[in-house]
Amino acid sequence: MSFLNCCARISERQTLNRLLHIVATLALVVGLAPTVADAAPRKGNVVKKQHASSGKRVSRDFVVAKKRRSVIRAVPVRPSFGRLAGLHSADDELDLKSSVALVIDQDTNEVLLSKNDSAVLPIASLTKLMTALVVSEAKLPMDEMITITQDDVDTEKGSGSRLRVGTRLTRAEAMHLALMSSENRAANALGRTFPGGMSAFVGLMNAKARMLGMNATTYVEPTGLSSRNQSSAHDLALLVSTAYSDSMLREYSTSTGYQVAVGKRTLHYNNTNRLVKSPQWEIGLQKTGYISEAGQCLVMQARVAGRKLIMVFLDSAGKFSRLGDAERVRRWVEANPPAAAVPAAPSAAAVEQING
Repeated sequence: MSFLNCCARISERQTLNRLLHIVATLALVVGLAPTVADAAPRKGNVVKKQHASSGKRVSRDFVVAKKRRSVIRAVPVRPSFGRLAGLHSADDELDLKSSVALVIDQDTNEVLLSKNDSAVLPIASLTKLMTALVVSEAKLPMDEMITITQDDVDTEKGSGSRLRVGTRLTRAEAMHLALMSSENRAANALGRTFPGGMSAFVGLMNAKARMLGMNATTYVEPTGLSSRNQSSAHDLALLVSTAYSDSMLREYSTSTGYQVAVGKRTLHYNNTNRLVKSPQWEIGLQKTGYISEAGQCLVMQARVAGRKLIMVFLDSAGKFSRLGDAERVRRWVEANPPAAAVPAAPSAAAVEQING
């Protein structure tokens, strides 16, 4: 073999080795690329997303840019029945944000404040006060286990719940959550599991309302999600006065928080009325409520300036305005205590007896 042929073969072999080395290096880099990408910190919008349907990778930059280009359309808030009826145009001396209000001295039945108190409006979750009253008066075993089913899922408003289908809890726990945290599935389960079923339960709700003199009140279900559950401030004051006599309803509605064990989980709930935590308030019974047709609602029994008061606020305009209205009433009552009774003059006979 000539020297030139030998050199040519060596050169070819070196070239081939270099090529193999380059190919091996590229294969190693390509093989490690996914692992490196997964381990690398994700910064900003440069992370790639795997498209579920096409299998193609789509840059998050593109997704964000697409979202920015889309027009954001505000969903109009449905006006409440009270607003549609023009009830918010009514004036009152406290400039309340609720279109309907009623404040009564529980002991004397004196009306301290009244605003559209005979108007019949949706009452939202104030309904649950009657739900709890009917269950309590039925003397059902409160330690009996009831199960949340698909029938308890809200199809009226599509609201959510942490009580999943299949959750088991006692009747007492369901009532506690319904009153304190306005748990819709718990309230519906109370009616569904009542002897005779839901129709019998709703019938008893309406019968109890008639018995109490709540003649403007109608119930169609136990949660308040339906706008066909309607009442007036006057009727609700009667309900609050009656419910206040039930110690279980007083306790459950005013507790500040509650924990319930559900399987391996422990659910923590808070009261929907933050006034129960305020040292300025002595609340004996309360219930809040809201659906768009009803606005923000609140009923309470509270001791203010030594007086036991029943307060009803319906169709309040803002999220916290019902609580603001309660605060306005409290300050007003504290600033205007009832006039001291003037002692009657003694009769002539009494005077003569004293002098004699």
